[in-house]
Parts: sequence; structure tokens; C-alpha cells
Amino acid sequence: MTGTSLDGLDVALVAIEGAGLSMSAKFIRAVSRPLGPVAEPLRRLADQQPMTAGDIARASRDFALLHTEALRELAGPDKLDLICIHGQTVFHQPLPRSTTGGAGVRPASSPSSTGLSWQLLNPFPIAHALRCPVVYDLRAADIAAGGQGAPITPIADWVFFGHLDGRTAIANLGGFCNITTLPARVTPASPSDPALIRGFDLCACNQLLDGIARKLLHQPFDADGARAGSGEVSSDALADLEGIFNTQRAGRRSLGTGDELHEWISRYRAHLPPEAIAATACEAIAQAIAEATRGCRRLLLAGGGLKNKTLTAAIRSCSSSIVEPTDAHGLPAGFREAAEFAVLGALCQDRIPITLPQVTGVPDPAPISGAWVFP
Repeated sequence: MTGTSLDGLDVALVAIEGAGLSMSAKFIRAVSRPLGPVAEPLRRLADQQPMTAGDIARASRDFALLHTEALRELAGPDKLDLICIHGQTVFHQPLPRSTTGGAGVRPASSPSSTGLSWQLLNPFPIAHALRCPVVYDLRAADIAAGGQGAPITPIADWVFFGHLDGRTAIANLGGFCNITTLPARVTPASPSDPALIRGFDLCACNQLLDGIARKLLHQPFDADGARAGSGEVSSDALADLEGIFNTQRAGRRSLGTGDELHEWISRYRAHLPPEAIAATACEAIAQAIAEATRGCRRLLLAGGGLKNKTLTAAIRSCSSSIVEPTDAHGLPAGFREAAEFAVLGALCQDRIPITLPQVTGVPDPAPISGAWVFP
């Protein structure tokens, strides 16, 4: 998994027992690698800068070779049975939920009636080098069928955390913050009902915080949120950002290209210290998460934003839930998405839909996802 923050490649090894929605998953180990030289062309693509076809092809190949090296390191002496890869999102622009029609409504068949999303990846070198089937491009089927293509991890959250008591929320502090809410178990001996899973993109997160760091602090990110921690929240900038977050949320669509909030940063850079802008962004994200997960007994945090101590402290301060990292339940927070892609790949292999109509807005029944390459 590489996220929209473009801050590294995470690869997780997961042991899966059982099949379909009865499967269980156990995190074994993981490795993380910097993107190195491949980060620059991927960021250029994600920023919608023009590139030649040759440059794009080279970036895709080099990206695949990076995956191959990381997977070899991860596997060690073990034989991999299946590899599931997200690819790098370089463009994501779904249609508004009202256009797709929502669950149960089949959209028009016009080519313009679906959104656009591109998870860049050349899977063939990976399948060849590892001698293992590769499943990838997990969003495309949902989008083609009229869905948003995101979030796609809620069903994997259910596999990992559906056994917990009480309503549970999982907040992924990635480039964009997305939330999964899982219902309480029906009985102590059975998992919760997957039909009651909810999931949605909430607001910009690391895309915003790293954007502040690059533009105002002249560094790739605010290590540990230290600069944000030294700043004072601006009430005016906070109210402005909360309004933007509310507008994003009201659109009921998955977030992506065009939602990075560069304009908000530019609006206040001449009037506020960089530290105040960073502190205000952390507070706005925390308040949005607390409001979205109100009524949940437990709030589990995961994703790269967990390293930002100012952000996590604000979340704990704003939330009335028990706030803890996913590590507390056997899944390291920094590798949640990578591990959950293993589960999504296994579900695709078992021909179980991984997207949920109540989450992505895809008409019921949801399609089977994934494209395959075999060695």
C-alpha cells in the first residue's frame, strides 16, 4: 500500500484461514520502504503536471520494482500464496453521490456516468519475479458500476475488528481521513452484521498537514507534529476550515484530486505563523473525527497521521470514546491498510464483493473487484 501522502511503501504479511466472510486474518509481520527516486514522478502525476508517456511508463516500472524488492524482503523463506496491491492513486474524481444514484439505483449507461480514478501500477514484473498471482486495481469495478470506488477497507475492518464489543469506529489518518463504523455484536459469540457497516471519507488529513509543512515550514512533513504543537489555534481559520470540511462531507463522495485545500493554506499564510496554521489544521481534523464517531464506544486510530502527536492529542481531547491505536487489537496502526489489502485480495479470490452499497453508493449487488496477473 502507498497512500496519497506519498510518504512510503508499506507491505504486510497476513495469514488467512477460512473463506469468504467467515475468514479470519492474523497479522504476521511488515516492512516499510521509502519511495526514493520514484516519489518525484508519482507526485508530479498526482499534482496533474504534464509528463511524457515514456516518463509515465518508467515511473510505473520503477514503482513495480520497488514493490518486488520489498515483497522479497517481507516474504523471506515463506512462499507467498497471493499478492494484493493498491497501486498509487494519481487521480481520483468520483461523481457526486446524487449522480451515481446511490445504493439500489442503476445509473445510466453513458460512459460519462461514472467517475474517474487511476491507481498506477505495472503488476507484471511483480508476478514474474515472485512467481505468485497478483490482484490489483480494486476500485475500478465499483466505479464502473456507478459507485465512488472508496472507501474500500470497511469490510476488511470488519474481518479484523468485527468481534469487538460495542460500536467501534476506525479512523484512518492517511492523506485523507476516512472512517469505518462497525455495529455492536449481535451476541458475544458472533461478529457484528456486515450489512450494518458504515464507511465514508471525512476530510483532508495528511494531505493538508504535509501541504502546510512543504509550503510554510519548508520540510516534507512536521515530524511528530512538533511545530504544530508550538502553535496557537486561530478561531477564525478554524471556523473557515470547519466550513470547508462540512462542505466536503455534505457532498457524500470519496475525496481525492482537488480536495487538498491549498487555497485555505494560501488564505492564512500572510496573516498567521506557520505553526498556528498547522495547529489549527490539527484541531479541525480532530473535531471532525470526534463528531463523526460520536456514540461509538471505541475509536481506533491508524495511518501515518498517528505519528503526529499534536493531532492525536487533539483527537483524544475532542473525543468521548475510548481512543487507542489498532495495535491494541493485534494490527499495527502503521500497517493497517497494507494488511487489510491482503484481506481484500483474499475476498476477491473467493469472489466476494469487497465494496458495500451503503458505503460507496454502488448499486446492489456490488461487483466482484480486482484485475489479475498470473506468473
